[in-house]
Amino acid sequence: MSWSVLLVFAFLTNALAQANFASVTGQVVDPKNAAAPRVVLTLKSPDTGLVRSTLTDGQGLYQFTAVNPGDYQLQAEAPGFQKQVRDLVLTVNQTQRVDFALQIGTNTQVVNVEAAPPPLRTNDATVGELIDPTLTAKLPLDGRHVLDLATLAPGTTSNMSMGVQDGSQNQLYWRPGQGNEFNAAGNRANANYYLLDGTTDTDPTFWTLSFSPSPDAIQEFKVQTGSYSAEFGGAGGAQVNIITHSGSDTLHGTVYEYLRNTALDARVWNASKVPHLVQNQFGASLGGPIQKDKTFFFANYEGFRFSNQVYQVDTVPTAAERAGDFSQSGRMIFDPLSSVPNPDFNPAMPVSAMNPQTVRTMYPMNMIPASQISPVALGALRHVPLPNLDMSGDMGMGMGMGMAPMVSGGDSNNYSDV
Repeated sequence: MSWSVLLVFAFLTNALAQANFASVTGQVVDPKNAAAPRVVLTLKSPDTGLVRSTLTDGQGLYQFTAVNPGDYQLQAEAPGFQKQVRDLVLTVNQTQRVDFALQIGTNTQVVNVEAAPPPLRTNDATVGELIDPTLTAKLPLDGRHVLDLATLAPGTTSNMSMGVQDGSQNQLYWRPGQGNEFNAAGNRANANYYLLDGTTDTDPTFWTLSFSPSPDAIQEFKVQTGSYSAEFGGAGGAQVNIITHSGSDTLHGTVYEYLRNTALDARVWNASKVPHLVQNQFGASLGGPIQKDKTFFFANYEGFRFSNQVYQVDTVPTAAERAGDFSQSGRMIFDPLSSVPNPDFNPAMPVSAMNPQTVRTMYPMNMIPASQISPVALGALRHVPLPNLDMSGDMGMGMGMGMAPMVSGGDSNNYSDV
């Protein structure tokens, strides 16, 4: 059982962290291809009403920094020239170059470029992939683990090896809702570094994704596998830069429920019945304005409830062993309170487990006297079930947790637990 809540308030103020922002830069020239100084550049967000303006310098250059990713309109305007408008889509940690070539005309004439090919990244040499809102919202995700989409980036892979150092298993698997890890550019999975809205989201112990937001809370994220810029580099693997949704002037939200249930599942061919399973993954998100064009909110909640039936074979003490009788166990039982000299002790060799000075004596007939059985142990055994499997004919060897050898016999692997 787990739950998570994400609440974001977006204020249009200067921010310190730059890794999750975008920027726009470029040059404005006149019809003779000469630099056009003091041209007014205006960047406007249709979603939030954000308006920022700047002027070109003596070389016709301009720049907008620390811009939240999203849809924008960029306008270039100068006296005696036609106004030009470009529609832009800015993504996380993107530096987009947009150049303008002014045309002579009145400022009432507008050249609006509504569609343009995707811009080339000419301002950085980053190798990676942007996982945009279309992918996070539309692609099916097993368990709604957004990090599974990271393998869409070139040079990444997800495998089934156990352990974050050499495979894909997140070491925080005990946290319900945590996704798998991935390998990038030949690095181990624990070489990846994670950012959430410009803040470290990397678990300091296992170097995995610490908090995995709901897909409905994530706007987009970028996976950089090489040649990333100076603000990155907390680790030598992939840099995963996640940004969350923010509110806008329009109220919007989602409500969802994903259900798995025994009544909907099929029985496998060799099972007598369908094992019990009930899994609910549900939540809602809502974003909108607090003060139009100035302050916004976005909230997301996701709950996860999981109940299933698991079969395993355990070992519990037999009725005879509870009374101190280990004569059928196949192992010698020694008195922990006894100590006699070891007749095989070699004084020329160091004292060790293989060369002890003293040894303990074996209980006669492998039976512990009732006076030496702890009443605390007897009280605890009242809560331990008796065997329900007959393993008297099994004297082989089995494998336990971690592939460790496990002795099998009449008093081993004798309880079927559900």
